[in-house]
Amino acid sequence: MLGHITGLFINPETTWQNIKSELDKGSCNTMALVIVLALIPPVCGYIGTTTIGWQIGAGEPMKLTSSSARTISVLYFLAIVTGINAVALAIGWMAQTYEARVSYQHALALSTFTAMPLLLIGVFEIYPVLWLNFLVGLLALAVSIRLLYTGVPVMLDISKERGFLYSSSILAFGLIALVAMLVITALLWGFGLEPTLTR
Repeated sequence: MLGHITGLFINPETTWQNIKSELDKGSCNTMALVIVLALIPPVCGYIGTTTIGWQIGAGEPMKLTSSSARTISVLYFLAIVTGINAVALAIGWMAQTYEARVSYQHALALSTFTAMPLLLIGVFEIYPVLWLNFLVGLLALAVSIRLLYTGVPVMLDISKERGFLYSSSILAFGLIALVAMLVITALLWGFGLEPTLTR
């Protein structure tokens, strides 16, 4: 499955067909890929926030304590895995509306590979510069949206027209899930799980 990553950037439609073919044969483990990709942002974020820190303005870099960064990294990892699986469940739940049939494995692969650019740019969290992470994040988001709109018709065997509507529904669900996670994060900070700085 990892071999498809470069293919999705270069030739997404053909690569989606190859992924679907492997899933139809049952020759891949999507959950293992979810775990590998979901580890990238939390691990890199832990390194960046404890060793380099981030700056706002001209002040000293702000760093997190190891215990605070570790807690946040574990929650970050769990949020990513939960989010990918929630989108996969939403894909399956919406299938009947768009006259599509989809197994959970196909939905999980679609969800995982669509999120892949956003997870890969997690390496930039090693150097937590806000403007750099923001710009790279926008680029990754654009690629993820492109992968979603090219992947849905192929993975779910539906027309491009119906796939466009289905993709838009999935995108709307993803945005709602993101807002929900931000609200949960704010609530957790309010209950004492806010980051602890070293200085």
